[in-house]
Amino acid sequence: MGVKKYKTNDAARRDSSVDDFSDLTAKKPQKKLILIKKKTGGRNVTGKITVRHIGGGAKRYIRIIDFKRDKFDVPGLVKTIEYDPNRGARLALILYQDGEKRYIIAPNDLKVGAEIISTKEKEIKINPGNALPLKKIPVGTRVYNIELTPGKGGQLVRGAGNSAQLMALEGNYALIKLPSSEVRKVLKECLATIGTASNPEFMTIRWGSAGRIRNLGIRPSVRGKVMNPVDHPHGGGEGKHPIGLKYPKTPWGKHALGVPTRKPQKYSDKFIINRRKKRV
Repeated sequence: MGVKKYKTNDAARRDSSVDDFSDLTAKKPQKKLILIKKKTGGRNVTGKITVRHIGGGAKRYIRIIDFKRDKFDVPGLVKTIEYDPNRGARLALILYQDGEKRYIIAPNDLKVGAEIISTKEKEIKINPGNALPLKKIPVGTRVYNIELTPGKGGQLVRGAGNSAQLMALEGNYALIKLPSSEVRKVLKECLATIGTASNPEFMTIRWGSAGRIRNLGIRPSVRGKVMNPVDHPHGGGEGKHPIGLKYPKTPWGKHALGVPTRKPQKYSDKFIINRRKKRV
């Protein structure tokens, strides 16, 4: 696991870097655990673009991942560490004692041959990859793939290199400090996986060229200030002109950049103890 940097004068490679994939132990996914990923191009059922900058990209398969970790008290053996084109973190293929195979998001430094287990009631070791309710995890432990509703499957902290910290247990809730620095309540019965999501170097990759971004399925984004006034509120003028407004706007005239998007009086406000720190 690491990042390879290029030393070149070529414009497409200058200052770019790639994942070296040194931690992978298998090249092809399990056929029974993949689905075809259909593409929309950002269009809805009527053919209109509803999400911009989506289109093209390399063909991918969706890996069926066990976010629920609901195979309780059955030990599993790590068979392979694999690449997933749909996320930055690595996947671990788990072979359970009853013969079933499942993918999970691999924790950092998980090795082939290691044993993991998921439980609700039994006392197990606090080893990376093990899943258990928050009420059974020691305070201060780093966790990822955290449920918000018991039995629904992990929804929080699944990105490469991310982890949350269990801060305290109070009544029916556990206090979790998320990677954004937000502290929120989560029911103690919710499952979480011990450790940190794998491939932390993913966030340091520099893509370098426009072609690599197109391979990810991201189409070009044109600045509003280089458009005509009819096409964007920032458009018009000569040369490197400012936007000419008190605040940035979207192409449809709404406030952009720094405007709160969270709904007022949202149902989950009561679970948030401390808001995330704003980035400067």
